[in-house]
Amino acid sequence: MFNHGRPRRAAPTITPPGECAALRMNCRGGPLWPPVVRLLRCSVCASGCGWRSKIITACGINYRSYCQSISKDGEHSNVSIEAEFAETSPESRQNSGGPSNFIRDIIIDDIKSGKYDGQVQTRFPPEPNGYLHIGHAKAICLDFGLAAEFGGKTNLRFDDTNPSKEETEYVNAIMEDVQWLGFQWDGLYYASDYFQQLYEWAIQLITAGKAYVCDLSADEIREYRGTLTEPGRESPYRNRSVEENLDLFERMKKGEFPDGSRTLRAKIDMSSPNLNLRDPVMYRTLHMDHHRTGNQWCIYPMYDYAHGQSDSIERVTHSMCTLEFENNRPLYNWFIEQLGIFPSRQYEFDRLALTHTLLSKRKLLKLVEEGHVGGWDDPRMPTLSGMRRRGYTATAIRNFCASVGVSKTNGITQLQQLEYFLRQNLNQIVPRVMCVQKPLRVVVENYPDDLVEEMDAINNPEDSSAGSRKIPFSKTLYIEEDDFREDPPKQFYRLAPGREVRLRYAYLITCKEVIKDSSGRVVELRCTYDPATRGGNTPDGRKVKSTIHWVSAVHALPAEVRLYDNLFVKEDPNEVEEGHDFTENLNPDSLQVIEDCKVEPSVRDAAPGTKYQFERLGYYCVDRDSADKMVFNRTIGLRDTWAKIEKRATSGA
Repeated sequence: MFNHGRPRRAAPTITPPGECAALRMNCRGGPLWPPVVRLLRCSVCASGCGWRSKIITACGINYRSYCQSISKDGEHSNVSIEAEFAETSPESRQNSGGPSNFIRDIIIDDIKSGKYDGQVQTRFPPEPNGYLHIGHAKAICLDFGLAAEFGGKTNLRFDDTNPSKEETEYVNAIMEDVQWLGFQWDGLYYASDYFQQLYEWAIQLITAGKAYVCDLSADEIREYRGTLTEPGRESPYRNRSVEENLDLFERMKKGEFPDGSRTLRAKIDMSSPNLNLRDPVMYRTLHMDHHRTGNQWCIYPMYDYAHGQSDSIERVTHSMCTLEFENNRPLYNWFIEQLGIFPSRQYEFDRLALTHTLLSKRKLLKLVEEGHVGGWDDPRMPTLSGMRRRGYTATAIRNFCASVGVSKTNGITQLQQLEYFLRQNLNQIVPRVMCVQKPLRVVVENYPDDLVEEMDAINNPEDSSAGSRKIPFSKTLYIEEDDFREDPPKQFYRLAPGREVRLRYAYLITCKEVIKDSSGRVVELRCTYDPATRGGNTPDGRKVKSTIHWVSAVHALPAEVRLYDNLFVKEDPNEVEEGHDFTENLNPDSLQVIEDCKVEPSVRDAAPGTKYQFERLGYYCVDRDSADKMVFNRTIGLRDTWAKIEKRATSGA
């Protein structure tokens, strides 16, 4: 059967386990794709026992699984959990009452109780020190999605407190990515908008004896801070008078001191078990121009001081951060309480982690700066700009983010789960065309020399409104080299000497002669066609086991195809021995360029970003490098049945 790229689907059979970790899933006809194991709270755990259940999901099929949990009284009970795996888009789930998550439940309770007068205000607060990646997409969907569901508002705020790493380029790229994902902010703000207010609040804390100017160096501050098992030591400058602190802080603002010589620190508790409360730095001296304020300031607030107060200024009701900021929340609350300002509340959720994928802006920047990739928008990068250039759709990313859910437990999601939603969306929306990546010349000997016919081809079998197109057919064609075997092995049903195959949308042809060059390489096939089989039909009812794609040699356009694979060979790119670097896990075959491809003429005027399914090959996107010759990026491949058979045979030999 001709493969349109639609994932093969079968009803899963669930075997209720003896215990949750033993949950198994089998699909009739074999696994559809590697199962995804996610850790979620079950309904019993949510009541306080702390036990977490495992749900295995696959194929995007909604089904009910069963896990065994432990209730408060110690008795075992089967708890039914619905695995809502995003057959529906986030948009269709708004106001549906589910599936829910703990943050959504909190918002519902807050609205019911009249907290914040029933208002919902969220924000997405990126630092403009790099490009957004797929991990940020989860946060964006959560921030904007929850606010939209409950009639609230979402701000886009740049936490631009570190001029040494921030650039206007990043600001513009972030705004473009948020809008591309399908969201529009209600307010556009910058932490730098609040520099004066933050400075005045720092003065307030100094005056109240809650902050002091410290002369310790950065290394000395770390030394004095202590460890998780040992309390910190008080700075020798901790008990300066309010007057001296006010004077020194004013002089810091005027630029009288060199970089790093003095900081302003909050006076909290050097023996606190939470290291974030051991007199954290609020301001540092830094003589550097800011991308928005220029040289107006030579002291800059630290992220942990500016972040919570910025939320408060914007009256953010539900401030959502990933779990690594959980221990920062007491510090944010301390500042809010000491200043007596609007009590914005932070909630932490699990950050996204994907196999074979690096989601650290610092390390992604290293890849860019060291030339391992072609830039932030290299199609191998997990940045939203890179994924967009590769051919990902915003819909696929949003549906994927909806599928991974929101919890209080970090875990790892299989890359195949993202790829499933990508294939699912592209299969529905993109037109089909034919492209031959490794051309093998075919001469149809009994076809008239000067005849050119136009064959009717369906643009998208999933969308009847997409219509059809005309494809030129002539005496000389190109087919894929891999679609011919001179000595075909078992289960290879494509073209071979004496064998008949169907040309997609055209005729049945039979190979009569094989032409080779001096090295013995096959360079041309001589074939005949059956004029009665136009459109691929067989009036006499004979069976043909294979259909292959082709292009007319005279009419085909030259093209370059870039085949992308995982950027890292290991599931965890950070898995390296001590003293080694994560770049050692880079995949040397993550990009392969095929120069002399041939594509049907219907794509001639396609603009960069236009997406296609190359029939039998995969999904491709026109790259911005297209000029004299079209350039296509492979977004993701289709499943090639014969390639799998051949791979198994090779590995078993």
